[in-house]
Amino acid sequence: MVTTWEEIEGPACPLAVHVARSSTTQADLGHLLVLCHGFPVGRDSAARVADSLPTLADRLASETTWRVLVGCLRGVGPSTGDFSLAGWLEDLQALVDHGASLGRGQVWVVGFGTGGALALCVAAEDARVRGVACFGSPATFEDWAQDVPGMVDYARRVGAIRSPGFPPDPRAWGEAFTALRPDEAATRLTSRSVLVVHGANDEEVPVDDGRRLAQLVGPHAELRILAGAGHRLLADPRAVALLAGWLERQGP
Repeated sequence: MVTTWEEIEGPACPLAVHVARSSTTQADLGHLLVLCHGFPVGRDSAARVADSLPTLADRLASETTWRVLVGCLRGVGPSTGDFSLAGWLEDLQALVDHGASLGRGQVWVVGFGTGGALALCVAAEDARVRGVACFGSPATFEDWAQDVPGMVDYARRVGAIRSPGFPPDPRAWGEAFTALRPDEAATRLTSRSVLVVHGANDEEVPVDDGRRLAQLVGPHAELRILAGAGHRLLADPRAVALLAGWLERQGP
């Protein structure tokens, strides 16, 4: 089935979104979920990295009372623009703002990889975010900060940077790698619902990052380590089941 993307105004460029609304009348309770993709892996994969999220959104919406919004951050899928970590944070905040306008001001955010790490950062600054679920998310971006030129090249190879000459100032572009700290954001979410899911064999983000995020949130955080799982948790039915169960436990 071909996904029909709509556009909303983003901070720097239009952002592609897909909204799946629950078929039940209880959808008006105000449960609004934002799904966010991770960083592309593989040459020219930016155009496809969010392709499976609308299917997940439609499934969750049909099986629950949630309205679910999927968004593509700049440089990914149909969204225009070029990747920057600071820009992605702004874009995710714009998706939360849009989601809040569709419901009653309360939003839960589910992010995969980088998307989950940024969700923690957004939630730490925005009380409307009632809960965050992170799947294979890093505790910091320190490894990216160690090789900013390499990250520029990598982002270009995967297709998240499309414009020639971008970024004009690579050093400034890379400052967000040290400025944005998901681990520090986690310490500010002790009163929020947080689910951390990580693959025991994650080849991209060490499993210790997931353990550290859950530890920093505090004893109420839910940590699930999936035996034998790698980084692409969206393809693991156990991860989807954990997400569905977590959503069922969220209050109105």
